Amino acid sequence: MIKKSNWTIFRTVIFAMMGLLTANVYADGVGDLKTALGRLQGSTALKAVLEAKSWNRQGEGKKAEEMQANASVTIEDTTRGLQVLYSKELLSRLQAEERAKERDPNTKMPVTNTLKEFNSTELRPLVSAASNLSHRLETAVFKTEKTDILNGKSTRLLTFDIPVEHLSEKERKYLKTYEGKLEVWIDSDGTPLASRTSESMKGSAFVVISFEAKEDESLVYGVSGDRLIILKKESKNVSSGAGERNEIRVVKILQVQA
Repeated sequence: MIKKSNWTIFRTVIFAMMGLLTANVYADGVGDLKTALGRLQGSTALKAVLEAKSWNRQGEGKKAEEMQANASVTIEDTTRGLQVLYSKELLSRLQAEERAKERDPNTKMPVTNTLKEFNSTELRPLVSAASNLSHRLETAVFKTEKTDILNGKSTRLLTFDIPVEHLSEKERKYLKTYEGKLEVWIDSDGTPLASRTSESMKGSAFVVISFEAKEDESLVYGVSGDRLIILKKESKNVSSGAGERNEIRVVKILQVQA
C-alpha cells in the first residue's frame, strides 16, 4: 500500500512525465515543417487562374493620389516551364492605357502597374511555395511553438525571429532599428496551412533624410498534387520619408483549374 506522502510524490512524477510526453509530441514542429516541405516540392502539372487586386495611395490629406486596379491571368506550370496567358480583354485594357498615356503623360496606368505582380519573380513562389518557405527558414531563428486555433481547427503555431542579416549590406547600412517576425501555422503532420510575416524598420540616408517602413504579408497555403501552393497572398507596405508617404496593398487569389 502506498503511503499518502509517497502517493503525492508518485502522482507528481506521473503528471510531470505526462507533461514531458505531451511536450515531446509537439516539440519538433520545425522538424515536421521541414519534412513536409521536403515532400511538397513536387512538379505535378498545374493550371490556375491568378487574380491580383492592387491599391496604391501616395501622399496625405487632400493632395493624396489613389490608384487601384485588378487583373487576372491564366498560368500553367509544366515540364515545359511556367507560362502566362493574357486574355484579349486584358490586352485591350493595356492598349487603352498606353494610348491615354501618349495623349497625357500624367495619365495613371493602374492595370500596367498591376501586371508587375505577374512577373516570374512574383509567380514562382505562388506555384512552388515549398522552396520559398524553406529558404526563409534558413535564416529565421526559432522562438516558440504552441497550439493555436486557425479557421476553427486546432493547429500548431511556430514563431520565428527574422534577423536583420537577411537584408543586404547596402540596405542595412541605412538602418537604425529593425524588427522581423515570421509565424507559420502547421497541421499535425507539419504541412503549412498559413503564414504571416511582419517587418518594421527605421533609418536615415544622407544624414538628414529619415525614413521608416513597415511590411506585412499573410499567406494561405494549399496542396496540389505533390506541390505546395499559395492560394491567397495579402501584402501591405507603408513607407514614409522626406515628407512623403506611400501605402501599397496587393491581394492575390490563385484558383486551381481541373
